[in-house]
Amino acid sequence: MNPRHVLLALAVVVVWGVNFVVIEVGLEGFPPLLFSALRFFFAAVPAIFLLGRPRVAWRYVIAVGLALGVAKFGLLFIAMDHGVPAGLASLVLQSQVIFTLLFAVLVLRERPRRTQVAGIAIAFLGLVLIMLDGGLSAPLGALALVIAAGVCWGVSNTVTRHAKPKDTLRFMVWVSAVAVLPLLSLSLLTEGAGRDLEALRNISLTGVGAIGYLSFVATLFGFGVWGFLLRTYDASTVAPFSLLVPVVGMAAAWVLRGEAVGLQQALAAVLIIGGMACTVIRRRTRNKAQSPERILSKSPA
Repeated sequence: MNPRHVLLALAVVVVWGVNFVVIEVGLEGFPPLLFSALRFFFAAVPAIFLLGRPRVAWRYVIAVGLALGVAKFGLLFIAMDHGVPAGLASLVLQSQVIFTLLFAVLVLRERPRRTQVAGIAIAFLGLVLIMLDGGLSAPLGALALVIAAGVCWGVSNTVTRHAKPKDTLRFMVWVSAVAVLPLLSLSLLTEGAGRDLEALRNISLTGVGAIGYLSFVATLFGFGVWGFLLRTYDASTVAPFSLLVPVVGMAAAWVLRGEAVGLQQALAAVLIIGGMACTVIRRRTRNKAQSPERILSKSPA
């Protein structure tokens, strides 16, 4: 890989890792569903006029918009609003690897490789260790919401496999656009118009910065660069960089938010990240075609 492209990949990893800390900061000023809606509004609405129509069937755009934009990010933001720390969220969200493979087997009738099965078992053991960690600061109910977000991510990966988008950035912009109105509606129904209006009236520079980071840096820059790298190199070359995202997320939460990592949680992190690594291992003798679903399944932001 070209050294400049390596730096681009690492830049995306840092952007997506820090993304979880930015979400945590933004939730201090916004209700979770409103915050998620604002993120997608500013990422999508200006861009759709520049990029034009999506180059895949609308049913795929709508399905991924609901599963990824509304369900996955909505649940993640609610979970973090209810006490799941940024570093822990970045790690537990990787449960999507388990559900992506499970749906591929059940729905797409794919046969998993032995290394994938072993990796899933290892990652699942890591999740069990986290759930059994009595020293966790996060409520188990909120932690379960993060895992549910991983399930929704797995659903969106399965749909994306059928869609096979050639232009990742354009696809993600329209997926984001689909998510805006449902998220706003759910926010009005569950969080209340009064709370939403108060958050908008009292918006701070920190809140503006958080929305800007999630919209333009994490979404447009992150997915734009990631899609470029996947079009330039084999997926097996690019995908392993995503293994560093929870590492950066946990490190950023420790440095910027003072989030401590206990021994059991550290061991769980090693198991989950190690299990993820097993799922991307391929024999070099195989023909490694680029699979568009990796764009989303290996993008934890």
